[in-house]
Amino acid sequence: MRYLWSLLFCLLAGIAQAAPAGKAYMSIIIDDLGQSSARDSRTLALPGPVTMAIMPDTPHATDFARQAHKAGRTVILHMPMDPATGPYAWHPGLALEELARRLDTALAKVPYAAGINNHMGSRMTAQREPMTWLMGELQRRHLFFVDSRTSAATVAAAQAQALGLAHVSRDVFLDDVRTTDAITRQLHQGIELARKQGSAVLIGHPYPQTLDVLEREMPRLKSQGIELVNLRQMIAERSNQAMPGHGRKGVYSNR
Repeated sequence: MRYLWSLLFCLLAGIAQAAPAGKAYMSIIIDDLGQSSARDSRTLALPGPVTMAIMPDTPHATDFARQAHKAGRTVILHMPMDPATGPYAWHPGLALEELARRLDTALAKVPYAAGINNHMGSRMTAQREPMTWLMGELQRRHLFFVDSRTSAATVAAAQAQALGLAHVSRDVFLDDVRTTDAITRQLHQGIELARKQGSAVLIGHPYPQTLDVLEREMPRLKSQGIELVNLRQMIAERSNQAMPGHGRKGVYSNR
C-alpha cells in the first residue's frame, strides 16, 4: 500500500514522461496567498485551474483555503522553510518532533490542502534527513509535494522520487523581476518549455503586475497550443520523472 497513491497518479497518464505528440501542458501555482483578501480574490478569479498556495501564518489562511476549495481550486500549504521565519518555519537543526509539530499546526491552518510546496527554503530543502522524513510523512498523509526549487542544492524532489511520493518540480518563476514586461517574458519562456518537453510548472505571486499579465494572457494559452491543467493532472503527466533541467533520464541530479 506504500506506493498506491502515487502509482494511481502515474496510471492516469501511463508511464510516458512527455505529453502525447502535439500536447503541451502547463500548471500555474500562485504562492504567498492568505495575506490580502483583495489579492486572494483576484487570484481566485483567474481563468483556469490555478493552484492556490496558502501561507499558514497569514490572517486569511483558513478562510481563503475554504473559499478556494469551495470554488473547485487545488489548495496547497505554502510551508515556510529556512530562511523563512515565524512559528511554522522549518530550520536546520530542529528536532524531527518539532518539525512534525510545526507541520501539523500549519496543515491545520490550511484546510483542504492536497499537498505542500516550500516557501523560501533554500537552506532547508538541501537537508537530506528532514526532507526524507517529510516525504515519508506526506506519503503517509496522502499528500503530494511541489519542489519550488529555491536552491540548486535542493534534495527535496529527489527524496520524493526515491520514496515514490507523488510530486513535481517548478520549472519557471514568473516574477523574480516584478515588471509586466519581465513577467510576460517568463510566461513565454514557460510556453516554449511546455512545447519542448511536453509540460511546464510555473510559480508566481499575487503581485498586481503578475495578475495583470495572467488575466491578459491566460485566455490566449489554448490558441497557442497550451492546455492548462490542475496540479494533480500535471503530477500524473510527469509520472514522478525529473524534467531535463532537473536531472538526466528522468532521475534527479541530487540523489
